[in-house]
Amino acid sequence: MTNKVSFLHDNIQIEVKTGTSLLEAARKAKVIVRSRCSGKAGCLMCKVTVKDQSNLAPMTKAERLKLGSLGNQGIRLACQAAVMGTVEVQVPEDPLKAAVRAQLARQKEEDLW
Repeated sequence: MTNKVSFLHDNIQIEVKTGTSLLEAARKAKVIVRSRCSGKAGCLMCKVTVKDQSNLAPMTKAERLKLGSLGNQGIRLACQAAVMGTVEVQVPEDPLKAAVRAQLARQKEEDLW
Protein backbone atom coordinates (compact mmCIF):
# COMPACT_ATOMS: atom_id res chain seq x y z
CA MET A 1 0.00 0.00 0.00
CA THR A 2 1.27 3.49 -0.79
CA ASN A 3 0.76 6.67 1.19
CA LYS A 4 1.20 10.34 0.33
CA VAL A 5 3.80 12.38 2.22
CA SER A 6 3.75 16.16 1.72
CA PHE A 7 6.79 18.25 2.63
CA LEU A 8 5.14 21.62 3.21
CA HIS A 9 8.09 24.05 3.13
CA ASP A 10 9.35 22.59 -0.16
CA ASN A 11 5.83 22.04 -1.56
CA ILE A 12 6.75 18.49 -2.60
CA GLN A 13 4.55 15.41 -2.43
CA ILE A 14 5.67 11.84 -2.79
CA GLU A 15 4.12 8.37 -2.61
CA VAL A 16 5.84 5.86 -0.32
CA LYS A 17 5.11 2.36 0.96
CA THR A 18 3.58 1.88 4.40
CA GLY A 19 6.35 1.63 7.00
CA THR A 20 8.78 3.95 5.17
CA SER A 21 10.49 6.38 7.54
CA LEU A 22 10.02 10.10 6.99
CA LEU A 23 13.80 10.34 6.50
CA GLU A 24 13.67 7.76 3.69
CA ALA A 25 10.69 9.57 2.15
CA ALA A 26 12.54 12.89 2.30
CA ARG A 27 15.60 11.42 0.63
CA LYS A 28 13.47 9.88 -2.10
CA ALA A 29 11.78 13.27 -2.64
CA LYS A 30 15.16 15.06 -2.57
CA VAL A 31 14.08 17.09 0.47
CA ILE A 32 17.00 17.84 2.76
CA VAL A 33 16.56 16.58 6.30
CA ARG A 34 19.78 16.89 8.27
CA SER A 35 21.10 13.70 9.85
CA ARG A 36 24.44 12.36 11.07
CA CYS A 37 23.58 9.02 12.67
CA SER A 38 22.38 7.06 9.62
CA GLY A 39 18.86 6.81 11.01
CA LYS A 40 19.64 5.36 14.44
CA ALA A 41 18.03 8.13 16.58
CA GLY A 42 21.47 9.13 17.80
CA CYS A 43 22.00 12.69 16.61
CA LEU A 44 18.58 14.41 17.04
CA MET A 45 19.24 16.41 13.87
CA CYS A 46 16.30 15.02 11.88
CA LYS A 47 13.55 16.59 13.97
CA VAL A 48 10.47 17.47 11.92
CA THR A 49 7.02 18.75 12.83
CA VAL A 50 3.94 16.70 12.00
CA LYS A 51 0.60 18.29 12.94
CA ASP A 52 -1.47 15.12 12.72
CA GLN A 53 0.51 12.14 13.94
CA SER A 54 -2.37 9.69 13.57
CA ASN A 55 -0.95 8.44 10.26
CA LEU A 56 2.48 7.70 11.72
CA ALA A 57 3.45 4.62 13.66
CA PRO A 58 3.67 5.22 17.43
CA MET A 59 6.98 6.53 18.71
CA THR A 60 9.70 3.99 19.25
CA LYS A 61 11.29 3.73 22.68
CA ALA A 62 14.46 5.39 21.34
CA GLU A 63 12.45 8.26 19.87
CA ARG A 64 10.50 8.83 23.11
CA LEU A 65 13.71 8.87 25.13
CA LYS A 66 15.44 11.30 22.77
CA LEU A 67 12.54 13.73 22.29
CA GLY A 68 11.03 13.75 25.76
CA SER A 69 8.23 16.34 25.97
CA LEU A 70 8.88 17.55 22.39
CA GLY A 71 7.02 14.45 21.25
CA ASN A 72 3.84 15.91 22.71
CA GLN A 73 4.30 19.05 20.59
CA GLY A 74 4.17 17.33 17.20
CA ILE A 75 7.94 16.90 16.90
CA ARG A 76 9.16 13.56 15.55
CA LEU A 77 12.50 12.13 14.50
CA ALA A 78 12.28 11.61 10.75
CA CYS A 79 14.53 8.56 10.99
CA GLN A 80 12.14 6.82 13.40
CA ALA A 81 8.67 8.00 12.32
CA ALA A 82 7.14 5.37 10.01
CA VAL A 83 4.45 6.43 7.54
CA MET A 84 1.11 4.62 7.95
CA GLY A 85 -1.10 7.00 5.90
CA THR A 86 -1.21 10.50 4.43
CA VAL A 87 1.17 12.81 6.31
CA GLU A 88 2.10 16.51 6.12
CA VAL A 89 5.62 17.28 7.31
CA GLN A 90 7.26 20.60 8.12
CA VAL A 91 11.06 20.38 7.86
CA PRO A 92 12.93 23.13 9.71
CA GLU A 93 15.08 25.44 7.63
CA ASP A 94 18.76 24.56 7.60
CA PRO A 95 20.50 26.85 10.15
CA LEU A 96 23.19 27.92 7.67
CA LYS A 97 20.60 28.81 5.03
CA ALA A 98 18.60 30.72 7.64
CA ALA A 99 21.68 32.72 8.67
CA VAL A 100 22.55 33.56 5.04
CA ARG A 101 18.93 34.55 4.32
CA ALA A 102 18.85 36.81 7.39
CA GLN A 103 22.18 38.43 6.44
CA LEU A 104 20.97 39.09 2.88
CA ALA A 105 17.76 40.64 4.22
CA ARG A 106 19.76 42.94 6.54
CA GLN A 107 22.06 43.90 3.70
CA LYS A 108 19.12 44.69 1.42
CA GLU A 109 17.55 46.81 4.15
CA GLU A 110 20.81 48.75 4.64
CA ASP A 111 21.09 49.33 0.89
CA LEU A 112 17.64 50.95 0.89
CA TRP A 113 18.79 53.56 3.41
